[in-house]
Amino acid sequence: MNKPDQKTGKTPVTQDTATQDEVDQFLSRVRESPPPVPRGDGRGRLIFAIDATASRQPTWDQAAQLQADMFTQTRGIGALDVQLVYYRGYHECRASPFVNSSATLLRLMQKIRCEAGTTQITRVLEHISAECRRQPVQAAVFIGDCVEEAPDRLYELAGRLRLLNTPVFLFQEGRRRDAATVFGEIARLSGGAHCRFDAGAARQLGELLNAVAAYATGGREALQRLLNDDHAGARQLLRALPDSL
Repeated sequence: MNKPDQKTGKTPVTQDTATQDEVDQFLSRVRESPPPVPRGDGRGRLIFAIDATASRQPTWDQAAQLQADMFTQTRGIGALDVQLVYYRGYHECRASPFVNSSATLLRLMQKIRCEAGTTQITRVLEHISAECRRQPVQAAVFIGDCVEEAPDRLYELAGRLRLLNTPVFLFQEGRRRDAATVFGEIARLSGGAHCRFDAGAARQLGELLNAVAAYATGGREALQRLLNDDHAGARQLLRALPDSL
C-alpha cells in the first residue's frame, strides 16, 4: 500500500424501497456470518467503504450520517476503530487512518466530493484483505449502487476474506439487477450479507448498520446490550443470529 499523503493523512488504495422480505433475507445472511475474531485490546476494527462516483452524490450526506451513528450506537459497548475507504473518478481510491471519533470521520467525509468515474470495488476488496493480514478486521461495510467490473476477481477476493474471518455487509442503493447479483455473491462468499436501501429505508437500514458495528465490536453480547436500550436493529439481528454465536 502507498504511503499516506502528507497533507490529508489519507492513503491511496491499490427511488426503490427495500421490502421487509429483503431485510429478512439480509438478516438471514448475517446469521450465517462467522463470529468476530477478538483483538487482545478489546477493540473492534471495521472498514467502511463507499462508492463516491457521481451517481452517489444525492445520498452522500445520508451515508455520512449513517457512518457517524455507528459510534453513537457502540458507545458504552466497546471500542470501535473505523477506517473510511472511498473511490471516485477513474483512478482515485483512498483510505483514511483508523479513527475512533465520529467527528473525525465526519470531517473526512465532508472534504470528499463525488466525481464521475467507474467502480473500483476490486481495489476496495484488495485493500480490506491487505488490512486483515496486518491485523484482524472484524467486519467490512460497502455502500454502492452499481458494478462495472468483471465479477470473477471480486468473487475470488470475497472468498479470501471469508478465510480471513472478515464478512462484507453490502448496502445497495437502487434496484439494478446486475449489481444485486454481484453484491449478493460477494456477501455469500465472504460470509456477510446484502440488502438494498434508499431514503425511504434509511432509518431501518441505519439501525441494521449500527447493529453490524456493534457485532464487530463485541459479537452477540454487544448486540444484547443494544437490545436492552430497545434498539430495533439489534433486536432483528439477535433474532437472526443462531444461539451458537
